[in-house]
This record gives sequence, C-alpha cells and structure tokens, in this order.
Amino acid sequence: MAPPPTAAAAAAVRCNPQVLRRGLHPAPSPLPFASRAASTAPLRVPPLRFSLSPVPKSISSPSSSRIPVRSLFTGIVEEVGRVRRIGPPPTPPSGGGGGGDAPGVDLEVETKNLLAGTQLGDSVAVDGTCLTVAAIDAAASTLTFGVAPETLRCTSLGDRAAGDDVNLERALTPASRMGGHFVQGHVDGTGQIAAFRPEGDSVWVTVRAPPEILRLLVPKGFVAVDGTSLTVVNVDEDGGWFDFMLVRYTQDNVVLPKKKVGDKVNLEADILGKYVVKLLAGRMEATSKADS
Repeated sequence: MAPPPTAAAAAAVRCNPQVLRRGLHPAPSPLPFASRAASTAPLRVPPLRFSLSPVPKSISSPSSSRIPVRSLFTGIVEEVGRVRRIGPPPTPPSGGGGGGDAPGVDLEVETKNLLAGTQLGDSVAVDGTCLTVAAIDAAASTLTFGVAPETLRCTSLGDRAAGDDVNLERALTPASRMGGHFVQGHVDGTGQIAAFRPEGDSVWVTVRAPPEILRLLVPKGFVAVDGTSLTVVNVDEDGGWFDFMLVRYTQDNVVLPKKKVGDKVNLEADILGKYVVKLLAGRMEATSKADS
C-alpha cells in the first residue's frame, strides 16, 4: 500500500481550493473491495475570493464580557434541501463586508420543513457545515446563508450548484432529543468517496481521508459525514481510509447514497477525540521538557 501523505501535505490539500478540486489523493491505495466506476464532473464553482463572513451570535448582556453561543447539532438530518442558487448576492449590501473584490457568496436553499420556527441569525448545518441564516423567503420556501472564504476552502460547499441536494439540520434546542452525537458543524476537512458495496438492504461506504482526521477516528466511534452522524466500522490509517454502513432508513433520508465514487464529502471527527489528542500532546510535551 502507498504510504499516507504527510500531515503538512494533508493540511494543504484540505484547505487549498485548487488542490481540493483536483481530488484528495492523486494515487489511491488499494481498497478491500471493488468500487463503482468513478465519474468526474466539470468544475462548477471556480476558486472564490469573496469576503462575507457571518458575525458570530452572542448572548445579549449589558456586561462587557459576552459569552459566544456555540451551536450544536446531533447529525440526524432533518431534511434534504435543494440548492436554488450559489454566488454573489443579487444586491450587494451597503457598507462593505471585509475588503474583498465582491461583497460575498450567498447559498440559497429550498426547504419544505425548516421555515417554521427558523429566524434570522439561526444556525443550520448544511451538509454538516454550520451556517447562519441571513435571509428567509417564505413565499419561495428558501433560506439564504452567507458563506465565508474559509468555509469554501475547507468544505465541499464550493462545489455545489443549483439543483444539488444538501443535508439540513437546525441547531439543538434544550428540549431536543440527542439522537446522534455532538456535532459542531465545524468541518475538519474533506474526504473522498472511494467505494460503495451493498450487503442486504444496507450499503458499505468507504471514504478516503487525510491522516489528521483518520487518527481521530476509532472503530465504533462517531464521525459526521456531510453532517450525518455515522458509526465508524473500520479505520485503516496506512491505507488512508475508513468505512461505515448505511441502513435503509438512512439511505432514504440523506444525500450520501446519491453521490458517486470520487465525490467529496465534509468530515467532522468527534470533538471528544480532539480534546483527548490535544491533552495527550500537551502532557507528552511537558514530560519531554522535564526530561531534557
């Protein structure tokens, strides 16, 4: 098997739009089973240079120290929406937003069920990416989100086009059931679908991923793929892949089964694993300094 790319190379792949659109791995290593034929679609959204960045919401308080509100999701997709439009706003907002050549990128999504109770400034996970509702059009049944350049670089949203389906989930409320796992909507990077394999009425899915994400995944642990909470089955760090199974209900209610081999997916590892890795790294560094 070919050795996995270095962490530095993987990081460059993850957040460089030019590299992202050429695919995650130029020479994939062998997989445990055959894949469907890959289909390469033409690029639909060129590298973008816009600068609209949603302002983080804060708890309103007269106090000078405000505590930021962190949105949380479960990875249980509420609805599959459809992209109506992605591109610069039809009417640029006055006052400018961040010094770019254009005011920003809008992602307008059709939805049947999410309009009720959704307000401006609410957080919605779109293919697992936490975005802020910037406009609501009840007559057209659409929600519009502002998408920042960093989001376009580090997720697959820049590849979306009008007519594409996307997973939608609103942020948790205190009364929500916790059906999946803690999903922040902060995408760690993108992976690439490597294979599908049916077994009964379920489907095995294999995804290639960079080393810094694979090291956070464990068998029977959680991963969010395009915002869908899934249970990891196998992890092969040397081969550069992990896999999971989609039961029939999940196949019928998320976008993933509609994708093809070679398509990109947004990946978010379990936040608990990230904290463990950071704490252990700090402890090892402290021990190393004490011994030197």
